[in-house]
Amino acid sequence: MTGEQAQHLASGKVREIFALDAERVLLVASDRISVFDVVLPTDIPDKGRVLTGISGFWFGRTREIVPNHLLALRSDGRSSECKRLEMLPLECVVRGYLAGSGWKDYQRTGRIAGHALPPGLVESDKLPGPIFTPSTKALVGHDETVDRAQGTELVGEKRYAQLEQVSLALYNFAAAYAAKRGILLADSKFELGLDTEGALVLGDELLTPDSSRFWPADGYQPGGPQSSYDKQPVRDWTEATGWDKTDPGPELPEDVVASTRARYVRAFERLTEIPFDDYLADPEVVLK
Repeated sequence: MTGEQAQHLASGKVREIFALDAERVLLVASDRISVFDVVLPTDIPDKGRVLTGISGFWFGRTREIVPNHLLALRSDGRSSECKRLEMLPLECVVRGYLAGSGWKDYQRTGRIAGHALPPGLVESDKLPGPIFTPSTKALVGHDETVDRAQGTELVGEKRYAQLEQVSLALYNFAAAYAAKRGILLADSKFELGLDTEGALVLGDELLTPDSSRFWPADGYQPGGPQSSYDKQPVRDWTEATGWDKTDPGPELPEDVVASTRARYVRAFERLTEIPFDDYLADPEVVLK
């Protein structure tokens, strides 16, 4: 903490949040990993640095779309000095492909968050166009997808329209960028808040393997789940053990830890085109 008196504010599944002063917080991304809403007892080395570095990379490249909270990256590669925000009560999810809970909703109703979709789509199909499918922020259990009417009840009609416009612009920018590097951005969630003057500001993490589904384009095949740059090896291994998905989770074997770390590092290097070792030596390289 470089000698500062920092007050611990909160612990998330991955991050610790400290108050630096009345206007700044310090976000520290740990190497913890969670699956099925349970934090496992085994860390994934450097995972927090990957998330911090990728977020910093995108924050530096999306400021023209919307201001963000990042003030500085610290030398440990996992700590970010950020502007304090009052976070809004919606997770801003954009989907470009049919996957995850969106696929389940479509199978059940033919819709996602009130968006009517063409019949006959299969899992992982590309949607006719990206759609805004926000969700609530559940303190316990799973977030719930909401439609426009429910979303406007939470944040108001004008703010909802603003969140939709900003989220779609972020998704479109990132999807085009990733596509040029052989990566499909299936979906992503964005967290936005208000600064002390009431301006809309992007916060939390941005376009990381934890907040987005990134698929290798060369292996894309609609009709089932896709390979992705995320914690899929951990999900697969824990499910194969017969674990009941309640706390405490199982310890991970070394080979699963190693393969998961490799996926995160590969995502960092494919997206940023910066060697991960260069980031470890100087985190601010992602801002240049």
